[in-house]
Amino acid sequence: MMAKIVKGSDFKGAVDYIIDKKKDTQIVASEGLFMENLETIAMSFNAQSRMNDKVTKPVGHIALSFSKEDELRLTNRIMAGIALEYMERMGIKNTQFFIAQHFDKEHPHVHIAFNRIDNNGNTISDRHERLRSTRICKELTLKYGLHMAGGKDNVKRNRLKEPDRTKYALYDIIKMEVGRCGNWNVLIANLKRQGVEVHFKHKGQTSEVQGVVFSMNGYHFNGSKVDRRFSYSKIDAALQHNRCRERMGITAGIYETATPSAPSGTAQSELFNGSLGLLKSSGSSYNAADAEANQEMVDILRRRKKVKRKRGVGF
Repeated sequence: MMAKIVKGSDFKGAVDYIIDKKKDTQIVASEGLFMENLETIAMSFNAQSRMNDKVTKPVGHIALSFSKEDELRLTNRIMAGIALEYMERMGIKNTQFFIAQHFDKEHPHVHIAFNRIDNNGNTISDRHERLRSTRICKELTLKYGLHMAGGKDNVKRNRLKEPDRTKYALYDIIKMEVGRCGNWNVLIANLKRQGVEVHFKHKGQTSEVQGVVFSMNGYHFNGSKVDRRFSYSKIDAALQHNRCRERMGITAGIYETATPSAPSGTAQSELFNGSLGLLKSSGSSYNAADAEANQEMVDILRRRKKVKRKRGVGF
């Protein structure tokens, strides 16, 4: 179960969009509205919103989406009940609303239209609404035994609109590159070749890095906003993990062949696939930038080899 929250100023536009004959809309619940037709519904919303003209966006619109796996279980009554409980937990109460089911997508979903000006003229708070919504969706998913989505990898990119389209494109690119890079310089260079700019946040006026920002197509996202695994600290840990695996691979190569050599594409892919158990590379290429990143380690190993030979220890 997921929720998309939108606020607006045009009740008529929201009503016309949600109650659309082309989408075979079914009203499953409503309260405080004249439901005769589209005009009377919008008129009811507008009349109450005038009780507090300080709010410029009185239109509340939330789409609740469910997994296709739950389609057979989600009757109108069950979806209406879940939507009403979601509203209650979100503090959307004592106000006008209607809930409508759409049939224009392959997955079940309902739209909630409500007045952000309640029946007493007070504003329904939107403080931390997205954080609260995410938590509540998870709680209701568990409570009703609904299918738990598999994460960003299962999201259909072709249906996304900006800025989500760019955010998910960033997710795909960063996931691949972090899974196969051994340091920040190589990561930044590889991302830049794909149109992604990287900027670091520092603590005050110091050189201590506190965060990372990725920019693409004119949009800017903190790493943790793209995905929780892409905060500066977690990416840094993944890169260090990759370096350790690279060192192990190179050391093994020295003992087996008596000469250091860069791992092949297949071997490198195997080395990178375990990064944090999450950041996996789908490619097996070994580019020049990666080779340069490993050169320092190769030099260190060569020096160790010379020292051991002087001590009379051969390979």
